[in-house]
Amino acid sequence: MTLRRIATVTDLHQYLQVALQLEHATIPPYLTALYSMHPSTNADANRVIRVVAVEEMLHLTLAANLLNAVGGEPDLTVDGFVPVYPCHLPDGEDDFEVGTRAFSPEAIDSFLKIERPAEGENQRFVARKRSHRALLPRVDAHEDDLHFFSIGEFYAEIGDGLHRLYEQHGEALFCGDTARQVGPEYYYSGGGAIVKVTDADSAAAAMRVISEQGEGLGGGIFDEEGELAHYYRFQQLLLGRYYQPGDDAGNPTGPTLDVDWDAVYPIVADADFHHYTEPGELRDAVLAYSASYGDFLARLTEAFRGHPELLLPAVADMFRIKELASQIMRNPMPGRDGMNAAPIFRGLASVGLSSVKVA
Repeated sequence: MTLRRIATVTDLHQYLQVALQLEHATIPPYLTALYSMHPSTNADANRVIRVVAVEEMLHLTLAANLLNAVGGEPDLTVDGFVPVYPCHLPDGEDDFEVGTRAFSPEAIDSFLKIERPAEGENQRFVARKRSHRALLPRVDAHEDDLHFFSIGEFYAEIGDGLHRLYEQHGEALFCGDTARQVGPEYYYSGGGAIVKVTDADSAAAAMRVISEQGEGLGGGIFDEEGELAHYYRFQQLLLGRYYQPGDDAGNPTGPTLDVDWDAVYPIVADADFHHYTEPGELRDAVLAYSASYGDFLARLTEAFRGHPELLLPAVADMFRIKELASQIMRNPMPGRDGMNAAPIFRGLASVGLSSVKVA
């Protein structure tokens, strides 16, 4: 799939469906790092990653609200929606791999790259050879080597496209069924509120929450709600200290943050189905987890298509299946000395395994 600069409502629908894919693509790496910690350890790191994962769910929901508002059809079950890890995300100036791996300094470093601040209009697009593992599509079919610098720049393009199309169509742009909008009664996040998108102002507000929670207000440490942006939440784990109001970027002065990098299961990175070909309880558990994750994505799709009451239990599901993931991670990986197994975040139907019997 290739993207053109947003010139039509169809272009906008395509960009917003990609936004859904992009927001979701961060969740399996964050959850894998979270689940890989030994029970009752790393309370600070657990809290930091869990908060970010919940807020990525908020961003996913806001992207669905935006797509629904302009008459689109959110779909989290389409083939290829979940990337095969490792993938290149966000397809910026210098490719970097994002994968599903254990909690480690290297994993946190990749999370920092995901959440890196945008650099402004002059850095929105960069020219370089395209990676075959890039997640974001090309900008334009005629610009094979033109790419977005960051996730922030990708959203800046959506914001500009919304503005251009609103000037052309006026309020008619927001033609979607308002009953599909997810409101605060259906989703709660400790940082930032859900926004129902019904017009240009609410669309801008939703975009602002997504951008500022990731990289901060204008590249600052805190967002408009006074919450620490994701980039700086993760940075605390490497610097070993919490940020507090008044701190400068890179120099937190708050309480010490304790991290035990060794209290982690040594799981195989970027687990996939080809790692589990031997019949047995471990394979059954991995397939059961993948089936449950596919059900989670299907429930989200239904929630975004007119049944918002399903969203709260869907978010709970994301953490309810943590115990199954933890059980998988406690098992040695067959044929890999010193490595443990890891779950796979793809539904069985997406890889043609829907008929496989799981225990």
